[in-house]
Order: sequence, then structure tokens, then C-alpha cells
Amino acid sequence: TRFPQVKYIYNTENVGFSKANNQAIAQSSGRYVLLLNPDTVVGESVLDEACHFLDEHDDAGALGVKMIDGDGKWVSFCKIFGLSKLFPYSRRFGRYHLRFLDENSTHRVDVLSGAFMLLRRSTLDRCGLLDENFFMYGEDIDLSYRMTLTGEKNYYLPLRILHYKGESTKTESLRYVRIFYQAMFIFLRKHYPHYKLFALLSIKTAIYMRATTATVRRFLFPKKEKRCDVNGKWYIWSREADPIKNILDKYGITPTLVTPDGRDIAPHLFRSENIRHVVFDRKTLSYGRIIEQMERWSVPGKVCFYIYSPDSGKIVSAHSLLT
Repeated sequence: TRFPQVKYIYNTENVGFSKANNQAIAQSSGRYVLLLNPDTVVGESVLDEACHFLDEHDDAGALGVKMIDGDGKWVSFCKIFGLSKLFPYSRRFGRYHLRFLDENSTHRVDVLSGAFMLLRRSTLDRCGLLDENFFMYGEDIDLSYRMTLTGEKNYYLPLRILHYKGESTKTESLRYVRIFYQAMFIFLRKHYPHYKLFALLSIKTAIYMRATTATVRRFLFPKKEKRCDVNGKWYIWSREADPIKNILDKYGITPTLVTPDGRDIAPHLFRSENIRHVVFDRKTLSYGRIIEQMERWSVPGKVCFYIYSPDSGKIVSAHSLLT
């Protein structure tokens, strides 16, 4: 009822990332197509700036952006990491590691992440849609690779989005370990049928070993659900903090500091006041500003960030949901 212009496609079963996105792409009509994970928050200006880049760069077939996780940490440029180990004989994947590139500058890259992937429709017309042999994982690598084979260029732009990485798949983690490494086999068979026997065996062995190690590690050392300890000082960034205070009061939390306007957090607060929790009010700050501040003040393991949505009356973080 809030978005009557949106088309809904109801599947009776989980058909996978590739097939579901292809269903939507087939019904879309725009000049550009955006693949976007459900566990993301996109700043208000990101789509405008990304589309403007494609408008101004005819050689760009697709682009990705800078992803910040729920703790304010930078996730990655793209999915090239690890491919050089799995495909050591590939000149494309074995020639360099993108981790040495400046994360705050624009770059040409080989592989983009499907968590946010903006594509030209004309590029999809030339390269084809997502390969539905990939249920989940690998389809973005395959599409990126196919684009480069036709001469299209992929770009990384330092535009920030928030990606609660892993939230969309964590409920069936062992199943997705299997799906991820199966995707590597599909990619290998599709694009490297010419590999010599020794190369094929070495790559298959590497994939099996990585898959086995990942599975055993999950059994022996299961990841506990990440939760922030509510203890410590709480900081509210809101012009109308009472609704946030009412929610926190249910959990026995009393905020230490409140910023009533849109000024930046003072640097000394995290040092002198030992702030452990920061709640951003979406009504006071734009999503773009919130993501910028999360990245700016990220202190891994020491500061937890939350976003309060007046529409839903909920406080959301990478670790918990307060209502």
C-alpha cells in the first residue's frame, strides 16, 4: 500500500538468486538494472551518482560500490579475493590482488559483487542474463567475467552503502558452504574446459580442501550469533530522542549523551567518554550521513552502531533488534 508502483513477483519456492533476479530483469524496462541484496542500506545520493557515472562513461558496462558492514568496517572491493588461489593458471585472476588499490578512489576491476551491481541493460543484452546454473554465489563472478570477455569494463566507485554481510544466508550456513564451493566447480567447468588434467586436478583438490576445512571449522567452532553487550555508555544522535529513550528503557538502558542536532560526533567523546553504543536517528540524519559516520568512528569490537527508524519504531544493528 505504501509503494503501489512496485511490481511484486511471488514464487512458491526459493528459486535461487540468479533465477529470481532474471525474473525481475525480464519485467523491468529501465536503461540500467541494479542487483541489490536485501541486507543493505543505500545512501540517498548513491543511485544518482552511480547512474551519472554510467551516463558519463560509455566504456563502463557495470559498477560496484564501497560496502561498509554493520560495524562500520569496509568489506571489500569485489570478489576477486581467493580466485587467484583457486584459478592460479588464469592470467585474469592470477595477475594481481586488488587489496592494494585505494578504497577511496575509482578503479577498473575484473569482478563485482552481486550485493550491489549496477549494469547497463545493453550490457545484459550482449552478455546475457545471470546463469541460472548458479543457485547462489558465483553468478556475479560469472557475469562479471562474461562482460570482460566481450570488452565491457567493470568499475569500482567509492560510494558508500551499508551491507549487513551474511545476514541473508546465515540461517543455513552449512548448506551455503556447499552451494558456494559447488559454484566454483560450475565456474571452472564453464570457463576453463581447456585446462590440462594436472591443472584441473590441482584446482579441484584446492576447492575440496577449502570446502572441507570450512565445513569442519563450522562444526568444531560454530559462530555464535553476534550480539553487543548492552553495558557501557550509550550515545543517541537525535533531535527527538524520547522515542529512542523509551525503547532503551525497556532494556534497562539509560543513555549517557544525546546530540540534538546534525553536528558531527566530537572526536574526544569516544576517547574521554568511552562510548560503546551509538544510536543514529533516521529522522535526524540521512542514511548516507549515518553510513559515513559509522565508517568514520568504527572501532572494531568496541563500538556498536544502531539505526532507529521512526516508521517502524525499531532500533536495528548488525547484532540485535530493539523494539
